[in-house]
Amino acid sequence: MSGDVLSQAEVEGLLNAMAGGGDAASAASVPAQAEHAAGAGPMPHDKVIPYDFKRPERVGKEQMRALQTLHEGFGRNFAAGLSAMLRSMAEVKLTSVDQLTYSEFVFSLENPTCFNLLKAEPLEGNLILDVNPSILYPIIDRLLGGGREATIMARRPLTEIELRIVSRITSLFLEELHRAWQNVLDLHLEVVRVESNPQLAQIVPPNEVVVVISFELALGEVRGMMNLCIPYNAIERISGKLSANSWVAYGRRVATPENIEQIRQTLRSSLVGLDVRLASAKISAGELIGLRVGDVITTQKDVHGPLLVSVEGVPKFRARPGAFKNHKAVCIEELIANPADAIGD
Repeated sequence: MSGDVLSQAEVEGLLNAMAGGGDAASAASVPAQAEHAAGAGPMPHDKVIPYDFKRPERVGKEQMRALQTLHEGFGRNFAAGLSAMLRSMAEVKLTSVDQLTYSEFVFSLENPTCFNLLKAEPLEGNLILDVNPSILYPIIDRLLGGGREATIMARRPLTEIELRIVSRITSLFLEELHRAWQNVLDLHLEVVRVESNPQLAQIVPPNEVVVVISFELALGEVRGMMNLCIPYNAIERISGKLSANSWVAYGRRVATPENIEQIRQTLRSSLVGLDVRLASAKISAGELIGLRVGDVITTQKDVHGPLLVSVEGVPKFRARPGAFKNHKAVCIEELIANPADAIGD
């Protein structure tokens, strides 16, 4: 059937059914039979979606979208912190947020791996942070002063020294995760223990549903995965806080005086570049080449005129030159409200 137009075979089938005294149900079935006989595909409303009872979707789509939005922002912040720690550009990208059974998650991991059991109060039970060795060993190598060249990945459990180094990465992960969840729940995160064999840690029954949040880490040309596993029973009680309406409300909080003061104090300790322009002059290339030690360049700048002070390249003040404790200095005399007014200085 194409749209609402009946074919000739369907019209004749309806007429024959009405002439034969058939009921409405049999008459309605004639077009479908005629269409099936003509070799057409199934009708759109006859589409059947299979349901897998082994993988029930206990977390709603609204909560899954909220988790995805939350951890997208977390990935950007974690990438910035990791880049600062490694002194090299690191990329962190959220790849998927899926519902699996715990057994499916465990058997999808490599062995050995870095399998961190986390305690996240006030959530019940434990969370899991798994770091793939394919990205973990290059990070350890970079922290120990290694070069940029690729190294052969060792398939072995981490040593005690390597575990101490990895704790810096997991601590950064937990710190950024705490900040990401702060608008939803104040989590207190800590690593309970670290395993190399993921099958040795059974935090929930094998058929229990878990939410697996996967991140792809890129360090140069080396890539690897980090997986955060959250059992359903851990977030069941707070599922209402992960709804779309609540999420919008959290994102539109009004700035409090405490937050404003905290930002102000942070900005006051920031380092900025300060430049003072004494004067400017134009000379020819020949005059520039002919300059010698002791030559004097004359300018149109009045010796008593104010000097232009710029902050990060933006004109902000006018000042006069002087000295302070045997050091050259300037004394701020005027604030420039509009940087465009200082073009002629």
